[in-house]
Amino acid sequence: MSTLVVTAHPDPTSLTHHVAARLCERLTDRGEDVTTAHLAQEGFDPRFTATDRQAYLTGQGHPRDVLAEQERLDAAQHLVLVFPVYWWSMPALLKGWVDRVFVAPWAFAIDDGGRVVPAQQRLTVHLVPILGTAQGSFSRHGYAESFTTQVERGILDYCGVRRGATAFVHDAEDETRATGNAGLAVDTVVGAVVGTAVRG
Repeated sequence: MSTLVVTAHPDPTSLTHHVAARLCERLTDRGEDVTTAHLAQEGFDPRFTATDRQAYLTGQGHPRDVLAEQERLDAAQHLVLVFPVYWWSMPALLKGWVDRVFVAPWAFAIDDGGRVVPAQQRLTVHLVPILGTAQGSFSRHGYAESFTTQVERGILDYCGVRRGATAFVHDAEDETRATGNAGLAVDTVVGAVVGTAVRG
């Protein structure tokens, strides 16, 4: 099975990168083919430009960097997004990556009746959001449901991808708790990826 792990954090010493590295190591040890994409280090441009807009309207003429990202995703069966939660959602870099890459006709299409036709049913997406908030507070104030609505339903379901594991790493500012939570998140995603491979 081929897995693409994508991060969106400018600091290579961050917990985000630590979790991604540990995840890649564990998956590789289990015989998985793993590729990483560190968007900040690669210099991905998240800005949705007039060129992107025109390509979105016509379904053709997408910028080369967008096509390259789509090709990288086409080579993967699993996509794992590891990212810090900023203001209860994805950071701008990752959101811009989604905005530019998950476009028609690659991610979805609109039929003659105006209905959305998902186009990425073959891809399984796993999420590892990392945040400083405790789990209880995140759920109690409605942020967890908001995240599910925006990211899981609004993006993943819209494109038809298979929902894999969503493994939050809470208490990121507390080193002891963060270490334990990160380990649990890695275990969850590795189990989901390898379990899918075993089930076929």
